[in-house]
Amino acid sequence: MSIVAVQLGQCGNQIGQEVFNTICGDVRGTHGLCSKKENEAYHDACTERFFSEAESGVPVARAVLVDMEPKVISQTLSIAARSGHWKYNDQSHFCQKQGSGNNWANGYSVHGPRNKEVIMNLVRKEVEKCDRLSGFFTIMSMAGGTGSGLGAFVTQCLRDAFPTSFILNHVIWPYGTGEVIVQNYNSVLTLSHLYQSSDALLVHENDVIHKICAQLMHIKQISFRDVNQVIAHQLGSVFQPAHTAEASLHYSRNPLGDLMETLVPHPEFKMLGLRNIPQMPENSLAYSTFSWHGLLKHLRQMLIANAKMEEGIDWQVRPPCPGSSISSSHSTNKLLHFNTSIANLVILRGKDTHSVDLGSFRDPSLYTSWLNPQDAFNEWKTPRAFNKYEKSASLVSNSQFLLKPLDNVVGKAWNMFASKAYVHQYTKFGIEEEDFLDSFTALEQVISSYTNL
Repeated sequence: MSIVAVQLGQCGNQIGQEVFNTICGDVRGTHGLCSKKENEAYHDACTERFFSEAESGVPVARAVLVDMEPKVISQTLSIAARSGHWKYNDQSHFCQKQGSGNNWANGYSVHGPRNKEVIMNLVRKEVEKCDRLSGFFTIMSMAGGTGSGLGAFVTQCLRDAFPTSFILNHVIWPYGTGEVIVQNYNSVLTLSHLYQSSDALLVHENDVIHKICAQLMHIKQISFRDVNQVIAHQLGSVFQPAHTAEASLHYSRNPLGDLMETLVPHPEFKMLGLRNIPQMPENSLAYSTFSWHGLLKHLRQMLIANAKMEEGIDWQVRPPCPGSSISSSHSTNKLLHFNTSIANLVILRGKDTHSVDLGSFRDPSLYTSWLNPQDAFNEWKTPRAFNKYEKSASLVSNSQFLLKPLDNVVGKAWNMFASKAYVHQYTKFGIEEEDFLDSFTALEQVISSYTNL
């Protein structure tokens, strides 16, 4: 089944291009540890998901590119075409000559309704090329105007037009400081609207990815492309084909459906985080060896201590003791910053995955008490290595990982709103004060739900 990507705004289009580039580079390679049949099955499953075939023989990304300014889309189309290995459809993009000015309301209330018909027609044409549609993968930022405002509007339109298809929003969480003065408003409005129309939100935090670039990848002058390539590597590690528990002999055919079934057991809990290890400069790979035991020990501690990368993990954090009372469990969680999970998915790629024991991720103390741990944890595996890593592990987690950043954003936005700062810039485009209040209420409920896990 196929996934149609919808790339929204500057951030969404630049990340989308890197994702397709990473996927194409991975699938073009062969891995000596895998049989020819295995490599062919992997290639076919990936191509069905992400590419359609052009008459020229060059794979065409299943994607719709949307921005209110033409520059980034033009660059994105050109970079893909120059690679010679894949390209975008020349007719599957939409842009204008005026952006949204970092104003969520302008993107949502003006550009969205004005351009709905042409954007949705592009989406329908892309869907018609799919033999079977798994769903949509939207890529967007929360800080600006087009990606966030128009992105929220388009997601709502996708839900209305394709009510039975899955929608996974990939959302870039803004830097804590230094981006856009109204980024907290934009973030609150974006998240509250996506929570109504999306099946899940997969979140990457800019501050975290920046640290990975600096401390793990050893990049001294970090560019947007460096950040986007790390994000693309992590996304590829999840979306490339793998064997699920139910389909252990062939690659999963419904990637978004499997992901939702595994990780989103309740509509109140839609926030997904992603961790991937190891991550290092390509020139270091030849000199590095990894054991599954070591990788998974680190990955499990990253989960329970809410560490976003393998450097600087707090090894003092431990799950609450079995049988402890609710009050003592809560005090333990608070004291040691334990990250309670609803559901986790570990994806292993590479050598000897068949012999790996993932029992430590089935520990009931990792999970909220109202779910059976056997239902809360799943594993996917493939003997095919990913992106030149002999062994790699990814963890997609529905947990309390985003509680602190979300609480900070809502708090900062509320303080601005209480003093009426910049509110007039939104009301002039039709977003009323009641819309802000509804958004605050919705996200405070999300915070409360995750806090009480």
